[in-house]
Amino acid sequence: MNITYKNLTDTAAYAELASTSPVSLTEILTPERIQSCSIPVGGNLNYNYAAMPVSKSIIDVLQALADEQQLSDKYRAILNGSIMNTGESRAVLHHLTRGKLGDEVVLDEENKREFYLEQLEAMKSFSEKIHNKVIKGSTGKPFTTVVQIGIGGSDLGPRALYLALSGITRKMSAEFISNVDPDDAAAVFKRINFEETLFIVVSKSGTTQETLTNQGLALRKMAESGIPGIIPAKHMVAVTSKTSPLAASDDFLKSFFIDDYIGGRYSSTSAVGGLILSLAFGFRTFQKVLEGAAEADRNALNPDIRKNPAMMDALIGIYLRNILGIPTTAILPYSQALSRFAAHLQQLDMESNGKRVNRFGEPLNYQTGPVIFGEPGTNGQHSFYQLLHQGTDIIPLQFVGFSSSQYEEDIVVDNSTSQEKLNANLAAQIVAFARGKNDDNPNKQFPGGRPSSLLHGKKLTPESLGALLAHFENKVMFQGFCWNVNSFDQEGVQLGKILTKQVLSGNSDAILEAYFSLLK
Repeated sequence: MNITYKNLTDTAAYAELASTSPVSLTEILTPERIQSCSIPVGGNLNYNYAAMPVSKSIIDVLQALADEQQLSDKYRAILNGSIMNTGESRAVLHHLTRGKLGDEVVLDEENKREFYLEQLEAMKSFSEKIHNKVIKGSTGKPFTTVVQIGIGGSDLGPRALYLALSGITRKMSAEFISNVDPDDAAAVFKRINFEETLFIVVSKSGTTQETLTNQGLALRKMAESGIPGIIPAKHMVAVTSKTSPLAASDDFLKSFFIDDYIGGRYSSTSAVGGLILSLAFGFRTFQKVLEGAAEADRNALNPDIRKNPAMMDALIGIYLRNILGIPTTAILPYSQALSRFAAHLQQLDMESNGKRVNRFGEPLNYQTGPVIFGEPGTNGQHSFYQLLHQGTDIIPLQFVGFSSSQYEEDIVVDNSTSQEKLNANLAAQIVAFARGKNDDNPNKQFPGGRPSSLLHGKKLTPESLGALLAHFENKVMFQGFCWNVNSFDQEGVQLGKILTKQVLSGNSDAILEAYFSLLK
């Protein structure tokens, strides 16, 4: 099929969608609707949209929009290795790190699925040798701690996944250094024993300023530690591209490779996230994450949005953003293990679809990506839920919840367990946001009509975590296709980098120098 690209407002479905009216959540939210509005995501995870203001007729129009914008065809084009990152003239291959769903992809005279499988095998072999004490630190002590040095996609996703798996027995403890603020690295250095620590330096280009600075701090700290016989290079590995300066450096025990076809915020299922997860929990745990992600990727292929959770989530988001004019979305996981997942989704969504021009560089006349924020429940209930319930803005909510806890350590107080209290809070919040509450006292009046969705499962496992990750990656992809933007470049982060280099080289203008001088 011939794929075409057009702006959202140029579609016939958008014009029809603009003539629809949102439904009342108070009227439509019934037990029957709640049961009928769940779609399997993968990894025993389900997506429920019962508390979203969409009727059957609106969903029919959303289906027409998906068909008109050829969402399934464009997804298959990605899977088949087409050049979908038009800004950088690159293919988009993060799906290929967890399974082959399309054609053979051969780029740079290399079969890319075979390349990623080679990297998986390299991670498996290396992590097992570390765990079996075949590879040790330079002073002969086994490695017990791994520290990832990276920033942006080299930190946010891997850190979120590591914390999300905290209920699993660890083979090694893990730490992360990302900020160029030296206090970030110094705090980690105080918690570790250099003799027993392996550093992973992650930079695809091999030129990331913050990462190289923190690598230098780690090398210097080890050299100055006074530990007899320590060899810093024997305590560092790299995750980088084959063409980067790091690949040829003598500062590393071993290198693992990624390529330019995987963006940083989509790299958690590559060696960027895979190596630290394999070291911390064992390779099989990381493999299970990949299996959950692969299942979600397969489900995202279904052209029927009622059977495609990522596409349904994406299209309801388009309705909220472009028809109802809502600029913000809150991510609210009722799972402490997902404490940094919202931070990862901020980058995934806002860096991907925070665009004001379409994929051809033409200005858009409609809104694109929303502002993303979030915090785990029930902490958020005692923080910003006041505004969510009674503020002047309506903010859609994406809840995540599980039937049981990871550690399965609980206590009964007032005839209910902690997990039951957590899930009772989650259910209560969904209903309170949707239905509100009438009261003669205006301060106690809740207007309701606050839409939400729920991603739910039995337990947060590696498989469900992988499915959760892939669900949001595919949601962002489908929304980018609807908005006709390139979701796979990030030019917006470049200007600040350029000006920073000007300041540090002494070639900045008077305005830059004036601000810099305030901090001297």
